[in-house]
Parts: sequence; C-alpha cells; structure tokens
Amino acid sequence: MKPQLRARVIAEWRGLPETPFPQDTSKPVGSLVAKLMTQLGLADRMREEEIVAAWREVVGDFLAQHSQPLKLVERVLYVRVLQPSMHFELERTWRPEIVKKLKLRFGRAVRDVKFRVG
Repeated sequence: MKPQLRARVIAEWRGLPETPFPQDTSKPVGSLVAKLMTQLGLADRMREEEIVAAWREVVGDFLAQHSQPLKLVERVLYVRVLQPSMHFELERTWRPEIVKKLKLRFGRAVRDVKFRVG
C-alpha cells in the first residue's frame, strides 16, 4: 500500500489527519564518549584498566598467579611480584617477551615494564 493512501485511510478512520513520525536524528554516542573521556583525562585510565584486565592473557596463568599489574605511569607498567626469585626470572628472562606482547596488543600505550617485589 502506498504511504499516501495509507495516511489518507488512517486519517479517515481516526477522524484526524495523520502526522508523520519525526525523522530519526539519533547519533551513536561512542565518538562523543571518547571525546569527553579525552577532555577529562580519563582515556589513559581506561587504557590502564584494559591492560590490567588483559594481564593473565598476555603473560599466562602461571606468571599471572605470581604477579599483579599495579599502575601505568608515563607508558611504563609497574607490576608487583610476590617472590624475589620470581622477580629475578621475570626481569631477566621474560621482560622482553612481555613488553613485545603488550606492544602488539596495546600499541604505544606501553613502552616498558618494571617489576617490584612486594
């Protein structure tokens, strides 16, 4: 049925003229939220949360059980390690591979990883 004919039939049935629906002017809020977060300085904090959440996937279950990412400061991720022996292992053996995986996944958000016992 043609829209004009449909509108005329409905108008006669109701006894009132049919007003067309207003045009949809909605816009996705994703770009607005990203812009607002950048203006408020929260974009870095969101990136930090993403990195902390993905720690187990990046380093694996065993290393994730013995370490915990704490914060991201000036693109350096600080990680707490439970034991001095694990600190030595991470610092000497695993650090380059972890940095490489973080850079692959998060780009320029992480440039280095520092391990701290505690």
